[in-house]
Amino acid sequence: MRTHIIWDWNGTLFHDMEAVLEASNAAFATIGVAPMTLQQYRDSYEVPVPRFYERLLGRAPSQAEWDHLDGVFHDRYTELRDRCGLTDGVPALLREWQAAGNSQSLLSMYEHEQLVPVVDGFGITPHFVRVDGRVGDAGGRKAGFLVRHLAALAPEVEPERTVLIGDAADDALAALESGAHAVLYTGGSHSRAKLEQVGVPVVDTLAEAVELAARITV
Repeated sequence: MRTHIIWDWNGTLFHDMEAVLEASNAAFATIGVAPMTLQQYRDSYEVPVPRFYERLLGRAPSQAEWDHLDGVFHDRYTELRDRCGLTDGVPALLREWQAAGNSQSLLSMYEHEQLVPVVDGFGITPHFVRVDGRVGDAGGRKAGFLVRHLAALAPEVEPERTVLIGDAADDALAALESGAHAVLYTGGSHSRAKLEQVGVPVVDTLAEAVELAARITV
């Protein structure tokens, strides 16, 4: 069987970290937290997201505080999203992977109804056998969504022949829990040091990630 890639969206295929940082700082400002630089954000960010806010506040946010912070973040992010584009080289990587006879899909924790038109707008949807965004509450882990994504791809796609390419430690942890492989990309939400703690390959370009994916399940 061929190798299957499951792509993450935000911070991986979609180069949106500047928008994420600005939207995060807008949310932070409402609770008196000073704005972060991109490096500070990457050093601090974690999933599930409420735990990230807990570290900033020094206590767990209440449900009302979480709802407020999440709302401010998403409102500002939506305003900024259209300024962002695909990560360098993405269209060619997707096209070449498909042309080689391999399959690929997209799994994001971005809300499904928001995700689909954005992906469609870049003209890349035909490269994916499936596109899934988050359905339900924000801020959680990816593992459960990955289980459902893999189940929808079965039997054509097997976890042991699958590589998840993402930018967060949680991407790799979800993959490992599901019996899949993972490669982590440094261009998104986490610093290299945080990604390397997971124990999976870490790369600086998506071209390197695809090259590894082609070898990792052999």
